[in-house]
Amino acid sequence: MANQLLWLETLLKLLAGLPLLLAPTTTARLLGLPLPGSAFWPRLLGATLCGLGVATYIQGAVGAGRGLGFTGAIVINLTAAATLVAMLILRRANTTTRGALVLWTAAAILILLSLFELAWA
Repeated sequence: MANQLLWLETLLKLLAGLPLLLAPTTTARLLGLPLPGSAFWPRLLGATLCGLGVATYIQGAVGAGRGLGFTGAIVINLTAAATLVAMLILRRANTTTRGALVLWTAAAILILLSLFELAWA
């Protein structure tokens, strides 16, 4: 079960990070999110997510003591989810209805994944 959770974590991070890294403006437009004034910050976020995905992969492939681990993944996921929820509630996300749905879905997935990881850790 632990390896399955780590693989899921890896896939989610890479699936979110690669589009932001490679095509930040197009990704934002497709998801209905606010368009960035510069591609710098979305690309930086994409690179960070890809790095987290690789660290999670290393944790699953190499074993304990290397890579990110469940504790780090839980903290990162809950922090990201809390930030998304706060931005949506305070209406700071500047999104379309589709964008808001994408962000609520992302927050819910992160919370659910964190609960599974917390139960396993």
